[in-house]
Amino acid sequence: MCNYTKLDEDTKGFLHLFLTKGAAAVGGINYLLALIEAIKAKKPAPLLQKGSQIASNNAIIKWNKVIFKDKLTVIENILAIHKTSENPNMNILNEKNEKKKKVLLNVIKALSPVEFQVTPQNHHDGLGFSFKIFDIIDDETVHINPVFIAMFFCSTEFTKKILKHEI
Repeated sequence: MCNYTKLDEDTKGFLHLFLTKGAAAVGGINYLLALIEAIKAKKPAPLLQKGSQIASNNAIIKWNKVIFKDKLTVIENILAIHKTSENPNMNILNEKNEKKKKVLLNVIKALSPVEFQVTPQNHHDGLGFSFKIFDIIDDETVHINPVFIAMFFCSTEFTKKILKHEI
């Protein structure tokens, strides 16, 4: 998913539009990129931060529910398995092992209410934007939101390429 050259044009277009509009809603591309750099700087994992928020000089990202290490590990394993996938709309419930599928369903139930709010530090810079971890299509089809992957798992260089992408 984080390989720009392997993404299809629809996904590049979607990410470009979403992140461009999101950047405008927080004060500009540089503010969004600074926030992504702040996210990358958090160790060991940005999603495990106390207070469920990360701030840069100009923007802040908050989420409404604590994410625990075991749930994050499952998401990281899903992404590792599908890392080379050229299809960002992979159904994570396409798991043949029933035990693993049950673990996935528990993670989806636990994390589907999580919503990320990105807002500028100065309210005059914009209204901000929000996104979720999963795109739930139906009971048997769940995708990981590509915006979530781009914000937390892809490099800043990937995001720069997406923002420069021409539709």
